[in-house]
Amino acid sequence: MNRRVPLKADTPAASSAPERPTNVLIVGVGGQGVIMVSKVLASLCQELGYQVKQSEVHGMAKRGGAVFSHVRFGHTVYSPTILEGDADVLVALEWAEGLRWLPYLNQDSGTFIADTQHIVPPFACRNRIRGADSGYSRETVHEVMESVANSFALDALQIATELGVPKAANTVLLGTLSTALEFPVDAWKGVISKFVPPKTVEANTRAFEAGHEWALTFDRETRLKEWQEHTARFSAEIARSDVAVTSTLEITEAWCKGCDICVKFCPERCLAMDERQIAVLTDPDRCTGCRICEWLCPDLAIAVHTPASPVEA
Repeated sequence: MNRRVPLKADTPAASSAPERPTNVLIVGVGGQGVIMVSKVLASLCQELGYQVKQSEVHGMAKRGGAVFSHVRFGHTVYSPTILEGDADVLVALEWAEGLRWLPYLNQDSGTFIADTQHIVPPFACRNRIRGADSGYSRETVHEVMESVANSFALDALQIATELGVPKAANTVLLGTLSTALEFPVDAWKGVISKFVPPKTVEANTRAFEAGHEWALTFDRETRLKEWQEHTARFSAEIARSDVAVTSTLEITEAWCKGCDICVKFCPERCLAMDERQIAVLTDPDRCTGCRICEWLCPDLAIAVHTPASPVEA
């Protein structure tokens, strides 16, 4: 399978760039680092001599709101926005956002790179009963990857977490993106080092390398078979009357700074601050696993564990 954007030349020099700009669309939700990814790409293109136009929307994002950024580069670029069906690469840091923007991908030659992490917005959880169906997108990884020929789906958060740097999931996706564009790997690393905190340069470099290696060793046919088998297995399990889809909440006390955000935003009011000003789960039976506390925690001290769905597999 051709992993490279076919519009790019073999060398990164602007003089060899095609007349038509290359279009990269990066989407996700607030707090994931969409803007960081787009700024790294735009800066890299500038350093390599390309003309670059970037457009982004993030004013209302904060944590959990929609964020997207258009990056266009080439010999001459006039407009900063990408038309529907004209994106050469679509990078999704969140699963449903990737599906929402799929119409913008060039269906003939475009590359779709998606994190399988899904962040369910509060309005999708109207039924507050534990284990109830949500209004979140139901398309499975297998279904989407079968319909998009040049596509990659990975759990970037898990990869970053295994490296000990969960906040570097966006850098993992940058590593994957680097295999779709004809830019030197060292140039990517150099630009990334300018956009991350100095103390995290080494960790982010490892995250980038992990995403790059993951894409290079990606076996599409094997993964499609695994996704299909998981979808069938999951569907069979939840169909059984004696299986309840439940979740558990884990709080890492050493990371909790006592900001009280999770307590104030919990829809079920099942969180509280103890005498040490550490968040605690006071009523596990009321927790619906909506993940709002997990997404809003600025210190990543809360993790909600749920059975892996076909979307996340």
